[in-house]
Amino acid sequence: QVQLVESGGGLVQPGGSLGLSCAASATISSINVMRWYRQAPRSQREQVAQIDSGGNTNYADSVKGRFTISRDNAKNTVYLQMNSLKPEDTAVYYCFVLTWSLRPYWGQGTQVTVSS
Repeated sequence: QVQLVESGGGLVQPGGSLGLSCAASATISSINVMRWYRQAPRSQREQVAQIDSGGNTNYADSVKGRFTISRDNAKNTVYLQMNSLKPEDTAVYYCFVLTWSLRPYWGQGTQVTVSS
């Protein structure tokens, strides 16, 4: 069982920055893929960014060049640094991990609101 605790959401003005973190209860060595998803009101959940055990990353086109995903194996934590935020980035952001045994786990979600 892996528990994920997210933090760092909040309200930010357009053009601002915000950082999210997701701490895993299990050792990160048991985790293969770590992702961030988001879900805006009346929209489907969409994948925002992914980082694998080798540190390879990929991003949704809508956030490329603005968001950065990273992981700290010593702290069992994955991060999402969000810069140049836009109102359309407003959503609940979810952390997701997939273990090497192919078990998926979700965080509880954290609200990010971009508004002036």
